[in-house]
Parts: sequence; C-alpha cells; structure tokens
Amino acid sequence: MLLSLTVIAVVAGGVLGLVNKVTAEPIAKAEKAKKEAAIKAVLPAFDKLEAKTIDGIEYNYAFDAQGQPVGVAIESGSDKGFGGHLGVMVGFDNEGTITGYQIVETAETPGLGAKAAEWFQKDGKAPVIGLNPAEPLKVKKDGGSIDAISGSTITSRAFCESINNAYASFKNSTTAVAEEPAQVENVEIEENESQKGGNE
Repeated sequence: MLLSLTVIAVVAGGVLGLVNKVTAEPIAKAEKAKKEAAIKAVLPAFDKLEAKTIDGIEYNYAFDAQGQPVGVAIESGSDKGFGGHLGVMVGFDNEGTITGYQIVETAETPGLGAKAAEWFQKDGKAPVIGLNPAEPLKVKKDGGSIDAISGSTITSRAFCESINNAYASFKNSTTAVAEEPAQVENVEIEENESQKGGNE
C-alpha cells in the first residue's frame, strides 16, 4: 500500500510539474501582451518606449521620433477595493496630466465596481482624463470633485487612491530621465497612431 501511494504521488507530482512547465510560457506571454496593450492605451502617440525600474516601480517612458519625451505609463494600485486589490495602469504627460488609464487587475463586483473600467474614462460619467492630480483625487463624499460609481463608493475610493499613488510615483521619478530610449519588444507603434489627439 505504501509503495503504491508513493508511486502515485511521484507520478502525480511529475504530471503537475509538466503541466506547469507547458503552461508557464503561454501565461507569461499573455500577461506581457496585456501589459503592453495597457501601456499603449494610456499614452499619447509615441515612437519609442523604454522601461526603467526605480525603487521597485516600473516606469514606461514614451518618446517621439526625435527622442523627445511625451509621457510615462506607471502601474499602480490600491488594496482598498471592495474585492481586494485594484490594479491600474496610468499614463501621464510631461506635466503630470492624466492621459489615460486602464484597469489591469480587479475583483470588483460585476455591474457595480467593475464599472471603473469605463466610469472614469474621457466619455464616462466622471472623467479623470485631462486632470492633474497635484491635488489628490477624492470622491465627493470625501470632499473631492469625483462622482463615485453608483453604489460603489469603496471601489471609487480605491480607484482614486490608485491614481494618486501613480502620481506620487510620477513626481518621484521626475529626476530619473531615461537616457537612451529603445523600442520595447512587440510594441506595434503603427496601431498606436489612432491615439493621436487623446484617449477615450
């Protein structure tokens, strides 16, 4: 009996290890593609992109064809969402104005907190695109100017905190200038041309 259980355990462990090895690469590629799509979505049109990590935070600096900076994308988040962690990719221009955002991680309630993906967009109910969070964003219930998602004040607060955290990182990175911008692998610049003139 002991020998049989040992053999079963070894075989099962081997199968699990093989499955993990086979699926790890596709999962990593999917995550990378999702991240690159979010970066392109939140930034103005750009020609070159360089990722640089500072104090554990990744900054994705965007440059035009002449090598001039046009903005930076920063992934931020808050653990105060209704469903836990809310991850947001935020784009800023050189002055710190929000050029776009994408929800990259969420466990918020479908139909309620999940509305954050559209609620704060340019054509949403409470747009933050074009705002500069030098004065931290707050929902109206907390004395701010942002309309909270109907029935999802907690999610709205977490979203505002995510934007504020990203802006704080942006301010901390102003002295960290990317010196030799390089094209990020798999970033299709041609697709980004449609973003000229702003993000939705």
